[in-house]
Amino acid sequence: MDYPTLPVSDWDENHVKCWLESIGIKKECIDKLYTEEVTGPVLMELDKPFLKEIGMKKGQMQLLIRKRNELLQLQDHAQPAASSSSKAPDGREAQTAPGTPRSAPAQSTAGGGSSGATGTTSTGSTAPASGDRQSSSDNTQPQGPEEALEVRTCRPFRSQDVDFKYVKDTVLVPESGVTDLIIPCHEYKSLDTASKLNKKQLQAKFASELIRFASACMNIRTNGTIHFGVMDSVENKGWKHGQVVGIKVKNREDYVEALDLYVEKCFCDNLQETARKCIHPPVFIEVISKAPQEQRFVVEVDIEPTHTLVKKSCFEVCLPNYNESSHKVTLTKEPELYQRVGAKSELVQRNKLTAFIQAMPDRDAQREKAELSSTQVHTEIPQDLGRKLSILLNDGKSYMDDSLRYILVTNRCEQDHLNYINFLMHLNIFCVFDFDEHSNVSGLCSKYKEHHEASSYFLQDFFKAIKADAPPSQKLFDQTSWIFCNGRSDFLGDEKPCDENTWIRTKKKHLKKVITCICEEILPERSFIVLFLFLSPVQKPLVDTFQEFYTEMNGMDYIICIAESRENYARWANLAQASCSIETLEQRSVVGMKLSHIDATVQAMLPSTAQPRHLPVSTGGVCILPSREEEKLYSLEILCADQCDDIKSDLWTKEQIQETEQNFYRGRKIIWENLWLADKRLCGDIIEREACKDASKLLDGILRGSVLNYPVAKLKIFHHPGSGGSTIARQVLWKSRKNFRCAVIKTSYSPSTVCNHVLALKDYEEREITHCFPVLLLIEDYDDEYFEELQSELLEAAATRKMNTPRPHFILICCRRCNDPESLCKASPLDTVAVTHKLTESEKSLFNTKLEKLKQKDVKPEFILTFVLMCEEFSATYVSHVVANILQGIDPHSRDTCLVRYVALLNCYVPNSYISLSHCEAFLGLGAYIESKSRAYDFKHRLSEQARMIFIELRESTTYISSVRIIHCLVAKEILHQLSVNESQSQLAINLLQEKTLFENRFGREEFIKFIKHLFIRRGKRSRGDNTDTLFSPFIEHVWKAEDCEKAIAVLKAGYELLGKDPFFAQQLARLNYSNKKFEDAKQWAETAKAHLPHDSFILDTEGQVYRRWFSFRVDEMTEGDTPETIIEKIEIALKAMKCFRAAQEAAKAERDIMNNAGFHGEVEVGCRLLRFLSTVPVFQRSPEGEYTELVKYLTTDYIPEEIKKTWGNLHSRLKGLRQNLYNALEWISEELSYFQTDKNQDKDDESDKKEEQIYNPRKWLKRQSEVYAKYFISASLIEERNNGPETELVRRMTIYKSGGGNVTNILYFLTDKKESRSAEKLESILSFYPDNPLSDRLEDNDLINYIFCHITLACLAPGSAKLLPLQTLRELSTRFFKVKRPFPASAYFLLTLLYWPDEALDKEHNPDKDEILTSALQTLKRLYDIKMKDVPTRKRRIYTHFFLGKGYGLSKIVQKAKIDKLITGPLDERRMKWLNGTVWNISSISDNLKRVSGWTEDRNLFTKGHKKKLPILALHRESVPLGNENVTFYLGFSFNGLVAFNIEVENDAGCSRTSGV
Repeated sequence: MDYPTLPVSDWDENHVKCWLESIGIKKECIDKLYTEEVTGPVLMELDKPFLKEIGMKKGQMQLLIRKRNELLQLQDHAQPAASSSSKAPDGREAQTAPGTPRSAPAQSTAGGGSSGATGTTSTGSTAPASGDRQSSSDNTQPQGPEEALEVRTCRPFRSQDVDFKYVKDTVLVPESGVTDLIIPCHEYKSLDTASKLNKKQLQAKFASELIRFASACMNIRTNGTIHFGVMDSVENKGWKHGQVVGIKVKNREDYVEALDLYVEKCFCDNLQETARKCIHPPVFIEVISKAPQEQRFVVEVDIEPTHTLVKKSCFEVCLPNYNESSHKVTLTKEPELYQRVGAKSELVQRNKLTAFIQAMPDRDAQREKAELSSTQVHTEIPQDLGRKLSILLNDGKSYMDDSLRYILVTNRCEQDHLNYINFLMHLNIFCVFDFDEHSNVSGLCSKYKEHHEASSYFLQDFFKAIKADAPPSQKLFDQTSWIFCNGRSDFLGDEKPCDENTWIRTKKKHLKKVITCICEEILPERSFIVLFLFLSPVQKPLVDTFQEFYTEMNGMDYIICIAESRENYARWANLAQASCSIETLEQRSVVGMKLSHIDATVQAMLPSTAQPRHLPVSTGGVCILPSREEEKLYSLEILCADQCDDIKSDLWTKEQIQETEQNFYRGRKIIWENLWLADKRLCGDIIEREACKDASKLLDGILRGSVLNYPVAKLKIFHHPGSGGSTIARQVLWKSRKNFRCAVIKTSYSPSTVCNHVLALKDYEEREITHCFPVLLLIEDYDDEYFEELQSELLEAAATRKMNTPRPHFILICCRRCNDPESLCKASPLDTVAVTHKLTESEKSLFNTKLEKLKQKDVKPEFILTFVLMCEEFSATYVSHVVANILQGIDPHSRDTCLVRYVALLNCYVPNSYISLSHCEAFLGLGAYIESKSRAYDFKHRLSEQARMIFIELRESTTYISSVRIIHCLVAKEILHQLSVNESQSQLAINLLQEKTLFENRFGREEFIKFIKHLFIRRGKRSRGDNTDTLFSPFIEHVWKAEDCEKAIAVLKAGYELLGKDPFFAQQLARLNYSNKKFEDAKQWAETAKAHLPHDSFILDTEGQVYRRWFSFRVDEMTEGDTPETIIEKIEIALKAMKCFRAAQEAAKAERDIMNNAGFHGEVEVGCRLLRFLSTVPVFQRSPEGEYTELVKYLTTDYIPEEIKKTWGNLHSRLKGLRQNLYNALEWISEELSYFQTDKNQDKDDESDKKEEQIYNPRKWLKRQSEVYAKYFISASLIEERNNGPETELVRRMTIYKSGGGNVTNILYFLTDKKESRSAEKLESILSFYPDNPLSDRLEDNDLINYIFCHITLACLAPGSAKLLPLQTLRELSTRFFKVKRPFPASAYFLLTLLYWPDEALDKEHNPDKDEILTSALQTLKRLYDIKMKDVPTRKRRIYTHFFLGKGYGLSKIVQKAKIDKLITGPLDERRMKWLNGTVWNISSISDNLKRVSGWTEDRNLFTKGHKKKLPILALHRESVPLGNENVTFYLGFSFNGLVAFNIEVENDAGCSRTSGV
């Protein structure tokens, strides 16, 4: 890129981008500036507000502004030079880059001689030159006059500390004169030009400056230090006085040699030895820099004229001078006397020489006195390091709590230190950066793992782990991550320790990524402290770690350092000062305090003692639960028997106790500390509502076994928001903690993980796991799918254990918000408690009394509004009145009020929503942009009085960051109503979408965007506890009804545009438009969604729904007379809908992880509707007999009426394919229903959610649609006309279809009819349509399958029917299914398993061929089932068992599942639980009807004997199969996945039954 040769004003975006890269700006910042089209002219005008607005951090802003100012200043200097001479000295054209000046003013020294020029570097930056042209490697550059550099201290006088460093471009204290003779005076010299000259010139220049300064100090008798590599006050004006630049030192010996050589030449013979003793050898101090550079040094020489050495002496010197012409060094002719005058070394004038010499004794005396004074011991007042440690470690608080996380950075821990790091075991450590490769074997990590569970990583692996999940995995916060930054000595892989240089080359980049990710994406500002703990000598990688954290955290406000060894600290601080001043480091460090004292001090600050926690055991005692064992169960919040008893109550101040109590009454979820404080009488009692007593009674009943004995029992608590349901659930747990093992489930973890941890908790330290306690598990605000999966996992686990106890193994206390808890309680009264806002009279008295007590404690009612509103039963009038009072005087235009509106909008429409504290801070201009001095600010104190009353700050259980919400959803709703007078909710939502600050804030971003999408897309569903089932999100429905449809569409459009053109917003726009009969717009949005996700079956289904609705609208609502053109248009729309639905079907088949059958249902509905419409077209008028002969003839033959032959030209082929397309869709649905149970599935919102029959009773829906479909293909006159042709056979088949015998599902549906005789008559009627001799009259495959199924179904309903064929005849009919080598439907192989199962009457002789038939059928069924299931979890699509093996023979041995269902009593939910828990098999009337089959187990696989050979049997839960080799018995079921075993029991061991749920 040619940008260096162009003026900045001519730069385009690409030039600016290249320049930004060259100065080290981060890539993400460069991309933002590039996106904002920052050209050269824009760059010249950039300011901090603009950079802040686009999201740049302070460090990057500071660097950019400084470098931009330097660039412009250098360009200004370069332009005059370029205009005065366009030719360089060698005659070539001069090219002046805007960042590269060609020359700078000369420099001079205090003594009038030539001083060295500035130094050189290897980066591309430039600096002024003096006397000679700058080399291309120079990187020192002058600072702009407006820029203040950081002031640093000089090296201590006479210090030989090799770890002491200077930082480039910092400033030392100004040059100084004489003070008390002991404190050294300082003089600075650049020496840059001389350092690049030859040895003789360098030595002459160095010696001249040194000897002048040394003799001046010795004559005045003062200590002094001369610094080479530091700018003085009169050198080049582009530099700051005292600015550290350093010089390149080629050979240190040159400086030492120059001192020896010229001391001998310059001093009188009798004073040379004295001078050598007073002038100490040069000290070379490295100059470090954040940016890479060539090594530079400041060369310092200390002068110490002690009294005994210089007494009575005057030091005259001859100074060396290099002659350019002779190339020789000459000395001044006469010796001269120098003295320190102020900050300069000046020649003593001859007229003052005598007086100066005569005053020498006085100076000797002063020196002697000064030395005596300096030898007196000064007692240093020690710092209160204990207090400092407490304040730094707790971020200013006097006590320690869990509000802060810690990141530990440490190195090798010696063995004697391991006894004193117990305080680390009590810190809430997020992760550890460990530079000790032996840590896991003998260091800190091994010690830590004795007490806590930790996950081990290397840098690159940890980065992958934290980037793998968005948002980050909860496990990162529940378990410490131990990052080995320099390998592990005990690791068997390739990650080995390396030296510093190799580490910088190979691992530093990973460290930077990890730290950036932690600070920018995982832990919000001020939520964590980085603790550097130096336990051994410090290496460079630790300094790099500090610099990365310092940069990412914008300073040291949340970084602290602890070092017992001052030497270790000094080495680290000297290197770290490249980023931060020594003074600041010292302020944030605790140095010199013994590690044992640190350990004791921190442990004294802990809010709880280190005593172990305990769990109850079944023998009546308790056992210890070590922290490490508890942390292994990270998906559970375990409630111990002695919960909170380790709290040091004496450390709790009255204010803390009151704050804890008040937080609860403000609306925060109750915590265990609340209950503990109440038990200890340290605060007021917590009200126990009547529902709590009801819940306790239900729990007692479950524990006594007075209700049904299920392995997994449920106690459901449904509650109005804010009515205390969560409090009741925790009160129940709290009361049970000493008698049972209790825990709260963290639903952010998978059900399988939770199940494993629950089992571990149940078994921990128990001798007899078969007799241990039930585990009480609280699960809150769960989703149905999660709960069902967890319940299924626990049931499977229970099935593997030989337990025969009267109590359940697990009790799930299900606490869930809903809007109608009482109706849910009525549906299942035996295990459900309803908690409402309505208070009983006794409760009213308790609440009012409590309110008065709180007021007596000076608690203002407005700050416990949730409790006050509960006292008033959340009366709508009272809520409105309270909110009106709060909002009085609120500034409608303030940022606070705007934030209140946004939070209220989310809280009103999105259950459990919140906005992270980080988002709120960014929105209000706090957070990342506050000054460091305001670090301890309290967010709530920055809010208006009104906002403080209605906001509550909390930490969500499923997240790791603090968040903000309105105290109650009803308050949020009322606030939204009262603040929406001048601004509609639709406009408020659009404004919210346009708030860049909120959408770009990185912490909690995924959750925030999820809530925003739920606001626009998430539909209300009763099954989730919502008020009603809605077609759109409650917010969109509100806008649609309260404002208008156009506003709702506008809001969704804004969401689509501002949320990255989300295709699901386009899908909702399509739905909203067709719901409002805007079909052209709906079509456009459906196509837009499809363009984004062309293979998503749900979006393709939405496109089909657009045309389906369009077709229905045209048919139903446009009542004007149809013209030929409008008829064609309507048919086209219907056919287009069917085409879209077929595309959705193909996409659904390709989707591996979900089953979406909406496309098949859509095609059937549109197709049947089209048939109905075609029947009304004049050309297809019904016959006098009421038949659709013309239509049937048109659809099933080549016949085309003349009236439509031409006008419908392009429709004929598609309409004639209508029958087959509908038949295929109906068959697919039938097969689907044959495989699986028909529980409602909420995997994904689709268009069919509103068709309740299709969802809740799909078999009935299929039967009804089949009748409609067949109706338009039946014609008696056509049968007579065609005289047994193929059309006749089709009409006969359609007649059977219409009667309910057209597919397997419809036939089996007859089994559910409560009037069995009616269904039997219908089946006999259907069989009459088939040929009298089906063996001779060959039926089609599907017809034969349906024919046999009709017989089996009829045998179940009317075993004595005359129409029934015997089993042997049905076997003969089915021979083609195993003899003919072609594929058949799964239902054919299902029939083979039913027909060829050994029969006591028919199979008295064992025939192995029948086993082959069974084995082949079972293998094929398994293969077809696997294809059908794809990758969908089996719990989502549970296999359906149609029949069981009964005790009879022939067809009578087949028992339908519907018969067993009728023998189970109780409500629907209870009947389902009996199936799930296996208790259905304990019902005698059921066991009397079924036959137990004998079998055996091999490696947890189940087998039984067929006719002669063994057959595999499927156990729905493999864990229910006994271990080892056992003889077992079971009930046998027949499904489309093969033979299924139920109620598996070890033979002759009835006491050890193993059950398997359906």
